[in-house]
Amino acid sequence: MYQIKNSFLKTSILIFNLTILLFSFNSCQNIPHEMKKNDQKVRIITLDPGHFHAALLQKSMYADIDSVVHVYAPDGSELENHLKLVDSYNARAENPTTWKHEIYKGPDYLDKMFSEKAGNVVILSGNNKSKSSYISRSIDSGLNVLADKPLAIDQKGFNSLEKAFTVSKDKKVLLYDIMTERFNIYYVLQRALSQDTLFFGQLEKGTPDNPAVMQESVHHFYKNVSGKPLVRPAWFFDIEQEGRGLVDITTHMVDLIQWTSFPDVALDYKTDIKMISAKEWSTSLSLEQFKRSTLKDNYPEYLSKYVKNGTLNVMSNGEMNYTLKNVHARVGIKWNFEAPEGTGDTHFAKMRGTKANILIKQGKEQNYKPVVYLEISKSSSVNDLQAAIARLQIKFPGVSIVKAGNLWELLIPEQYKVPHEEHFAEVVKNYLGYLKIGELPAWEIPNMLAKYYTTTQAAAMAKSK
Repeated sequence: MYQIKNSFLKTSILIFNLTILLFSFNSCQNIPHEMKKNDQKVRIITLDPGHFHAALLQKSMYADIDSVVHVYAPDGSELENHLKLVDSYNARAENPTTWKHEIYKGPDYLDKMFSEKAGNVVILSGNNKSKSSYISRSIDSGLNVLADKPLAIDQKGFNSLEKAFTVSKDKKVLLYDIMTERFNIYYVLQRALSQDTLFFGQLEKGTPDNPAVMQESVHHFYKNVSGKPLVRPAWFFDIEQEGRGLVDITTHMVDLIQWTSFPDVALDYKTDIKMISAKEWSTSLSLEQFKRSTLKDNYPEYLSKYVKNGTLNVMSNGEMNYTLKNVHARVGIKWNFEAPEGTGDTHFAKMRGTKANILIKQGKEQNYKPVVYLEISKSSSVNDLQAAIARLQIKFPGVSIVKAGNLWELLIPEQYKVPHEEHFAEVVKNYLGYLKIGELPAWEIPNMLAKYYTTTQAAAMAKSK
């Protein structure tokens, strides 16, 4: 009798232990990768890559990121172009990358991604119409998100973004956008000099006609990326999918205004921002230009509403005037088809202080290369300027100044002039640091909301006119 009871007891214990083990295994399977303590590597999921910025994030390798990237996307040229660009980095002669792809392509790519959860960080860079839902579903599923701008292209998208940030806090995951221009040495130096109150003074308040802070840029639909002509998807020319001009590249410019004018200050979009005016206008493209840019023979049906007499009219240009903490700011964006030979996208920036102004110009006079100029007021002296440069040299050895008419040109050593494409790696490194500590700087989330509130409000105002 004892033997029977003992055998029964052993069997019961064995079944109980197996049940616990099976339950633990299943529970572990349901925990997002970022929650597993033994999971030290970041595992990337690239979702529906329709914009070349997704590939630029893989132009470098990172010790903390697994070399296997899981890609989920519909089959087609956008996926092919993405993989070809990454493959070109793997095949280059100098410092080649070693990325490997696990690819799932098909109409159910989205459901497949969320059912498999093959990684812990979702990369988003593609059709902006889908981006809000991609962000929300990823965050709801407990996945971190690193997304190309813009994270929102209209009021509905902004509301969705605000909710996503709330959920991300509960899920303990990080949602972050790719702000490469913060690593542009010209803006880094502008920011540093504007914080030197002995030289710059205080930021002026400005007026609508004479803003204290300005950001303007000219971009081009047809250009080279990583040494080859960029093939744009046809939806890039549809403002319902790409977004109006006032919500795209302007994201960088609004971000720079916040980042340079109020460093590390948490902004409240409900009280700190007031939109004064906004306007927009279109860029006209011929069918031949559209073909060169997209490699498509004809306009797709969804672009027909923008076509008149065979010409495609894209609402890509705009200007917004607003105040940020009572400081008047202006942002302007213009798109042309192609830059003149030997040139490219150009930028202009200005910050006005009570003692000095800091300008960034990139026009014909500068051979289309960015140049930082300093303008001192009558109440300041050259000695004040030279003292400011000496302080700047502590962090940036080698910078100097030379007289340039009524201005002073800031001479910047070539070692600081990192190409734009290399800035993507800097963004990734920052993001990896945030993932390690499990949070973003306290000002980042409110300032992302402030940024997208500004752009979507400008677009709504311009559209209403």
